[in-house]
Amino acid sequence: MSLLEALKERSHNSCELCGAQNSLELYQVPPVSTGGVDGSLLACQTCIEQINDPEKTDPHHWRCLNDSMWSEFDAVKVVAWRMLSRLKKEGWPKDLLDMMYLEDDLLSFAKATGEGQEASEKIIHRDVNGAQLESGDSVVLIKDLKVKGTSMTAKQGTAVRNIRVDPENSQYIEGKVGSQQIVLVTDYVKKL
Repeated sequence: MSLLEALKERSHNSCELCGAQNSLELYQVPPVSTGGVDGSLLACQTCIEQINDPEKTDPHHWRCLNDSMWSEFDAVKVVAWRMLSRLKKEGWPKDLLDMMYLEDDLLSFAKATGEGQEASEKIIHRDVNGAQLESGDSVVLIKDLKVKGTSMTAKQGTAVRNIRVDPENSQYIEGKVGSQQIVLVTDYVKKL
C-alpha cells in the first residue's frame, strides 16, 4: 500500500485538518524527520497553500483546528499547533493552544520550524557565505571534517541533503553523511 493510499484510508478520504474532501494531497510535515505515515498527513490544497505561505493565511479557515487539534495522529497535532501558534494574535487560537498538550518530543518537533515566534526571537542559521539555512535544505562540506566519536572523516565536497536546523543554536545543523547522522557546524557548509 502506498503512503498516499494509507493516508486516505486513515483519514477516510478527507483533509485531516479541515475535513474537506476535494483536491487532497500528501503533505510531509517539515522538517521531515520521520517521513512515512507518522510524519505525513492528507490535506486539501487550501490548507497546504496557507501552511506554506503565511501571507495567504485566512484565520476563519482555521477554525477547523478546534476539532483536528485532538487528532490521535502526531503529524496532525504538530500542524495544528503550528497554525494555532501562527494565528495566536487573533485571540481564539491562543485559547485553543492553552488547552492543547503535546509530549516534550512532539512539542520540540512542532517548534522546529520556529512557527509562532516573533522575527526577533527566531534563531537564524547561515552558511559560510551568509545564505540562510532551513530544515530540508541541502548543503555541501567546504573542508574535510573529523567526526567526533568515530574514525570517520567527512570529505570536502560531500553533499548533505535534507538537513535539520538546531532550534536552540544557530551554529548547528544535523544531517546524514553516508549512513551516519552527524551534527555539523554552519561555518563549514555551503548551501546548494
